Amino acid sequence: MQVIVQKIVVLGTGGTIAGTAASASASVDYAAAQLAIGDVIGALPLPQNIEVVTEQVAQVDSKDMTLDAWHLLASRCADWGARADVAGIVVTHGTDTLEETAFFLHAVLPSAKPVALTCAMRPATALQADGPQNLVDALTVAASGHAAGVVVVCGGTIHSPVAVRKVHPYRLDAFSSGEAGPLGVVEEGRLRMFKPWPQDGGEYGAALQALEAGQQWPRVEIVTSHVGADARLVDALTGQGIDGMVVAGTGNGTVHSALEAGLLRAAAAGISVVRSSRCMDGAVLPREADLLEGSGALTPVKARIAMMLQLLTARVSG
Repeated sequence: MQVIVQKIVVLGTGGTIAGTAASASASVDYAAAQLAIGDVIGALPLPQNIEVVTEQVAQVDSKDMTLDAWHLLASRCADWGARADVAGIVVTHGTDTLEETAFFLHAVLPSAKPVALTCAMRPATALQADGPQNLVDALTVAASGHAAGVVVVCGGTIHSPVAVRKVHPYRLDAFSSGEAGPLGVVEEGRLRMFKPWPQDGGEYGAALQALEAGQQWPRVEIVTSHVGADARLVDALTGQGIDGMVVAGTGNGTVHSALEAGLLRAAAAGISVVRSSRCMDGAVLPREADLLEGSGALTPVKARIAMMLQLLTARVSG
């Protein structure tokens, strides 16, 4: 029986999966982004049906991920994905901002081929490193033949880029899809799916085109509503040429009255403003009394990304 070989492109961006520590017993005290992606992949027992091509797109601790690196990563995903001989893409990434990068790629890339982001909670030198299994699982997803769209693969679980978020600072199962639940799992090299693959990617594909044409990223900041909040930070940002603000509100996107007054002044000055929620689950539901738009089910960080992409799209369409 002939084995069909699937070409998978692995794009490295650094993170803990490429990290090293002075001791094999160190799982928290380590330096991220030390190993090249070729070295990370070279130690793996790859499945027979997978041919791997590697490319180092960035080499950063993901807490330091940049917008320029995002642009380059999306461009490389688009270029490789357009090749007929490439079945799928795997992106290795740090865990701290993984949910943001996954949502960004989902928003700008079409869902024609799989783009599986994976990571590690322990460095490559750890006695029980989790990166190798996560990477093999991500390769399995990308080469499955029926996967599509951007997903996150970690701890044997396949997450949607819209629902996924990091919920623990050091546990191996640090990611959750909350009340939405995961898309599926990888079990002994096989996929068991609970939900369809993401098919609604690329909503802001025009934003990627705008970046390719030289447009600058809009500046969007996140402010938080809390006990004793006021408008001083909002007023300061308003005077610095900011393009948008996302407020991480309480409950159903509710905002302290003093802070809301400042946000309304910012909106009147032409700054985009959206309310999100600090709550882990649920969505911001609209009410008749609302004075500011809600983010729906998007978390504050994902609402910020959506706003930046909306503003970029508006620049080229208007």
